[in-house]
Amino acid sequence: MDNKRKDDSFPVRTLFEENKKELRLRLVSGENGLNKLITEKEIHRPGLALSGFTDLFTFQRVQICGNTEVAYLRKLKKDQRVERLKKFFSFDIPCIIITNGNRPTPEFVMFSNEKRVPTLRTPFETTTAFRVIGDYLAEKFAPRTILHGSLVDVYGIGILITGRSGIGKSEVALDLIARGHRLVADDVITVIKKTDDIVIGKGNETLEYNMEIRGVGIIDIKSVFGIRGVRRQKRIEVEVELVDWDNSEKYERLGMDNITASILGVETPLVRLPIYPGKNISVIVEVIALNQLLKIYGQNSARDFETKLKKIMDKKLKALDKYLGHDFE
Repeated sequence: MDNKRKDDSFPVRTLFEENKKELRLRLVSGENGLNKLITEKEIHRPGLALSGFTDLFTFQRVQICGNTEVAYLRKLKKDQRVERLKKFFSFDIPCIIITNGNRPTPEFVMFSNEKRVPTLRTPFETTTAFRVIGDYLAEKFAPRTILHGSLVDVYGIGILITGRSGIGKSEVALDLIARGHRLVADDVITVIKKTDDIVIGKGNETLEYNMEIRGVGIIDIKSVFGIRGVRRQKRIEVEVELVDWDNSEKYERLGMDNITASILGVETPLVRLPIYPGKNISVIVEVIALNQLLKIYGQNSARDFETKLKKIMDKKLKALDKYLGHDFE
């Protein structure tokens, strides 16, 4: 489960195309540099660099210029502006985004074209651009891996169904969808680590919501069950591993052991579910999801049972001690 991408960099062209609609981006200059690579998820505002202080200039990041930077450049005399911009564009900057609908100065456009630094323009405020581009880059550079299985939203809990090939993962997922739950992905699942303790699963763009059922063929879940039967992505909260029944194995009976699986370094509750003909796996998965909801709200059925059992045993022991204490034979 650790097939992380070795190279996270991607071209400026991708950032431009994938954010063009949301931020209404327009390419102002530097078109020849659209294939330059973005290699970091952080964003930088180059106010100090434009003023001439470049000792700590993180030029390798996407640069965002707002009202302050544009107003500062316009206030300078032409020769000063040329001097500052010449120094600024001497660094290998991946791209620049100008916010608030500001127009760059002619000298800015000239250096942008000359140094092949794409300059994009958005009518949105700097804070909005920071948020959108920041979230976009955070996802682009987030650790990720590909898992094989089925991911279903069951009662709001993201259940990842895994197991050997042919064991019936897709069939269980299909039954859950027919019972009113929602498919996120089947067979190929892209898993992205959002934070230290959150992993999100989503489907493959090519497969989308198509599911292969052996003996039936390919089923388009979205067409068959409608929009209610699918969702775009979901946090993975429990992994249910389907395993073949083995009489020699000792399976969990009480649920006291907190077994986990590591997905991109995030410890996720793991339930190993032995299967055999006639066992209703879908209902059990629903119960697993409901039990996880109870745990989220602070109720642990196994621990509650253990506590209750201890109280009964303590009560019986006290009764026995009292009886033996009055035994004079």
